[in-house]
Amino acid sequence: MTADDKPPLSDSALVLFSGGQDSTTCLAWALTRFSRVETLGFDYGQRHRVELERRAALREGIARISPAWRERLGEDHTISIEALGAISDTALTREAEIAMNVDGLPNTFVPGRNLLFLTFAAALAYRRSILDLVGGMCETDYSGYPDCRDGTIRAMAQALSLGMDRAFVIHTPLMWIDKAATWRLAQELGGDALVQLIVEESHTCYLGERGRPFDWGYGCGECPACQLRAAGWERFIPPD
Repeated sequence: MTADDKPPLSDSALVLFSGGQDSTTCLAWALTRFSRVETLGFDYGQRHRVELERRAALREGIARISPAWRERLGEDHTISIEALGAISDTALTREAEIAMNVDGLPNTFVPGRNLLFLTFAAALAYRRSILDLVGGMCETDYSGYPDCRDGTIRAMAQALSLGMDRAFVIHTPLMWIDKAATWRLAQELGGDALVQLIVEESHTCYLGERGRPFDWGYGCGECPACQLRAAGWERFIPPD
């Protein structure tokens, strides 16, 4: 079960925190609902590894926005999964042109990525007595990745709960909203300060490009991730 409509809890949560727009919004979402929130990032040899380098600045920025968030923000963890990159032949783990595969999926799809992420997250959460996991998976604005679908997340929650004998809940606050609504959610959660933090410090570009600034942040401006983020921004455009 994902139970995103579950009432606010007073326990801890573990957020899958990549350093991107979605996971930063999810971190703010968790900080409004849990008394203690820890974060977890993964190094799997991703081409856009620069996202991992943005995580510290984002956590520091989040803490500055709200004293309550600063108090609730707990430890940060990073797990290396080099084997995932080694066995992946994708445009996210090697230098390759982004394109569609014959199966209809983009070659940015890393098979098993979210399944492994959630498994490692649950293992860490188990050790730290945390039952609530938060991820930025989305079935509305996505590239067709099967491991982002709601059915996949529900099945993983059940499998992890059975396999570890813990009642894990996986929260996916972005599952049914598009990128424009994600920008709006960030503004609702943390005002203009959070929106600006996401613009300036988060990373989305698949190519790891941070030299070119846009109204919506840094990136190449051409890859699918940049196009999706830019299109959402255009539909959002915060008021002056």
